[in-house]
Amino acid sequence: MHRFFSEEVNIKESTVRLSGGDAHHAAQVLRLSVGDLIMVGTGNRDYTCRITSISPEEVLGTIEDISGNAAELPVEITLYQGFPKGDKLELIIQKAVELGAASIVPVWMTRSVVKMDQAKAEKRRLRYQAISESAAKQSGRGVIPEVGTFLSMKEAVKAAEKHDLILLPYENAKGMRYTKDVLKKLEKGAKEKTIRSVGIFIGPEGGFEESEIDALRKIGAEVITLGHRILRTETAGMMLLSVLGFLLDRDAD
Repeated sequence: MHRFFSEEVNIKESTVRLSGGDAHHAAQVLRLSVGDLIMVGTGNRDYTCRITSISPEEVLGTIEDISGNAAELPVEITLYQGFPKGDKLELIIQKAVELGAASIVPVWMTRSVVKMDQAKAEKRRLRYQAISESAAKQSGRGVIPEVGTFLSMKEAVKAAEKHDLILLPYENAKGMRYTKDVLKKLEKGAKEKTIRSVGIFIGPEGGFEESEIDALRKIGAEVITLGHRILRTETAGMMLLSVLGFLLDRDAD
């Protein structure tokens, strides 16, 4: 069943409406027709709908079933990704969405090789947002994770102050025992609802500068290890998101 996202759901009248790019995609690309079933997500609810009218401009449907969406983690995770070379960020965004990240923020760090002006960065961001939407639909997410505006490291550190916990994988971190203790603290905090928001910082290909580590330490970041292997920038975030997903995911019904 094809999945879409929409805020135009009328529970009282049991109707749903898709417009814009979603309507065009449903009618012209997927070639859906009247009578077909679609799934429409609105966050923590999924609506099974039967199409009653369809055109490239608008799709109308009636709600036949409502179910909860268990795809969202109980803790919102923001991935602050050091901007990498080439098209690596596209893969990182796709996989981060599949693994449960609530948002992804590209960050210009000292050792980020690629630089660009704001206009070009915003054009890239729009493309990245489309990748996020596609991955959210494919993986059954209840929401479309936001790809944030490109930030400098200083701006990212300031933005990260809002999180209840900040995780900073670093090659010079303490041993695995300390990391496991931090993860136990996260698991306990998630259950007790004292930790609702987590930030993850991943360095670019060249890693972090010491000054960047120090800046994150000052706002309470937990410097952890991901093991004895050196991971690429496109692998490190995925590994940690996988661990957190396994640790925090709700029990299946």
